[in-house]
Amino acid sequence: MKTQAIVLEKPEHIAFTSLELTPPGPEDVVVDIEFSGISTGTEKLLWSGRMPAFPGMGYPLVPGYESVGRVIEAGPQASHRVGERVFVPGARCYGEVRGLFGGAASRIVVGDSRIVAVPDALEDRAVLLALAATAYHAVADAGKRSPIVAPDLIVGHGVLGRLLARMVVVAGYAPPTVWEINQQRSSGAEGYPVVRPQDDPRRDYRAIYDVSGDSGILDQLVARLAPGGEIVLAGFYTEPLHFQFAPAFMREAQIRCAAEWKRPDLLAVKQLAESGRLSLDGLITHHDRPEHADAAYRTAFGDPACLKMILDWRHLQ
Repeated sequence: MKTQAIVLEKPEHIAFTSLELTPPGPEDVVVDIEFSGISTGTEKLLWSGRMPAFPGMGYPLVPGYESVGRVIEAGPQASHRVGERVFVPGARCYGEVRGLFGGAASRIVVGDSRIVAVPDALEDRAVLLALAATAYHAVADAGKRSPIVAPDLIVGHGVLGRLLARMVVVAGYAPPTVWEINQQRSSGAEGYPVVRPQDDPRRDYRAIYDVSGDSGILDQLVARLAPGGEIVLAGFYTEPLHFQFAPAFMREAQIRCAAEWKRPDLLAVKQLAESGRLSLDGLITHHDRPEHADAAYRTAFGDPACLKMILDWRHLQ
């Protein structure tokens, strides 16, 4: 069984090619992918060659961890059934070609336990569940503390920043302030203000969530904290982070890294989206075909007007 896949052969070199699929086992399902998203975080690092080394890292690779499709075959030990629409957070089914994260293909083989059924009504917006789960995990982890301190400043108004802000509002907390320095990304707020940092006079934020990925931003954020406040690093950083100790010491600042989302986070945001409490509208700005992957990836990573690029695989089924 073969698939058409996007293969990152080396940094900044993308091919659209046919690959042999690993045969499915009794606990696997075969999924025909309808839509996949391009991540401007981890996938950009893979594309640029700036991803820090980790076990299993290497080229060539199939990227993608935001995919949605239909189950066309299910093993006897699988719980999902043929015809179900499912969210797929990636796959490793391409033989010698690595799956990092392996969701950008027309057909994939994946373990049944990794996928989650999604309603047809979400359409291509279902690819956003991974980012929504990332946002949910970052905020939900604050629930380990009592009382919960919800973010009152979010740095960055991309898709992740917007989802974070929407979740705070949905949860009934005071609307957060969002910083954004790019005028093209300042619009689209739903119930919260978006301002430039230089136009914000506050110096008493209790919880600042940074999704900018700017490794040099910590000193600026420490200066905006209330005593005992927390900075949550919810982006991905390619350079060492550093800060001046004395100002952070004076404020008794806390710094927390937001970990990767887990399956309970995905199930939670799926329920929020299905119920209509969490809107996923207005976040997908661009669509293209996988045959145009090179141009699509460059647009996703280089055009500030592109919040989320979606590849449409349906014509290949």
